[in-house]
Amino acid sequence: MKRLLYALGWLLFATMLCQCSDSDNDNPPIDPVEVPQGLFVVNAGNYNASNASLSFYDPVGNGYDNEIFAKINGYKLGDTAQSMSIHNDTGWIVVNNSHIIYVIDLKTMREKGRITGITSPRYICFLSDEKAYVSSMYSDQLTIINPKTYSIIGSVTVPKNTAISGHTGSTEEMVVIGKYLYVTCWSYEKTIVKIDTSTDKVVATLEVGLQPASLVKDRNGKLWTICDGGYEGSPVGYEAPVLCRIDPEQMTVEARYPFSKGDYTSKLRINGTGDQLYWLNNGAPYRMNISDTELPATTAFDTKESYFYALTIDPENNDIYLADAIDYQQAGIVYRYSATGKCLVSFYVGVIPTEFCWNK
Repeated sequence: MKRLLYALGWLLFATMLCQCSDSDNDNPPIDPVEVPQGLFVVNAGNYNASNASLSFYDPVGNGYDNEIFAKINGYKLGDTAQSMSIHNDTGWIVVNNSHIIYVIDLKTMREKGRITGITSPRYICFLSDEKAYVSSMYSDQLTIINPKTYSIIGSVTVPKNTAISGHTGSTEEMVVIGKYLYVTCWSYEKTIVKIDTSTDKVVATLEVGLQPASLVKDRNGKLWTICDGGYEGSPVGYEAPVLCRIDPEQMTVEARYPFSKGDYTSKLRINGTGDQLYWLNNGAPYRMNISDTELPATTAFDTKESYFYALTIDPENNDIYLADAIDYQQAGIVYRYSATGKCLVSFYVGVIPTEFCWNK
């Protein structure tokens, strides 16, 4: 990333940085000789405002930069960024409402290519250097792409809820185990779909709860999902959210951990060793060991009553990063906590920080 450093001049890495009230870190700027590995923050921006952006943070030096994509490429990401994935030193930024996926060189941050023509893309899951899957919020088509040629090469039709007139279907997060791809069907749906990647055919479905979104794999090879329960007045119903542990081979729910009706659960994530689950409930972070038999009664730690919108865990040291979208109009803030709950540092990012992506 040396060329990126000189191109930016790193002028903004030492500006606008705020600290947690109990932090004693001085937040020095990044060394302009070499960019370390770090954390990308995907800022969704406002719907139809085309103000999505990408931020970068260095956990070692505490330097950061905002609008890093736009500064290098000369144009903004577009409307409503959703996620970012890394494969073979290349970044893939999914911009939902612009229906575009940008492919960037992580050494220069310059665009290498792009993929268009996918309805409301959400997440990417890589199977190989020549095959990956893209989920869609408003389609029953899981799109297959070739990462080498930046082209669409096929699709998989997943089952959808036919009880709702005009419903398009919906797919969200994905996990690969062996030759099978597991996909959550989220908006107005309640199933996990299992796809044979050698044939790209659906081989099984599992009903878990209303609106499963997040999907993670633990160290024992089990899948976990949180179903958000929908919302009051939804045409498919409204129920208490539930955390489910799934046997992916048998496609059965092994354990169910119900929340209270009215709870707002989201962003289920897992640590680097695959034994600690994290999620947000009503804006607060919770943590649970995969061997626990019931949900935690209290939050993971005191966050001074902030309402968080996204979270991630450093896969190496278990530091926890929580994003506060504040009023969903101004620049959001990301807070970094130690695994024990000490607030280490905080920094401004873009509007509505919605997802994280580690470059390790």
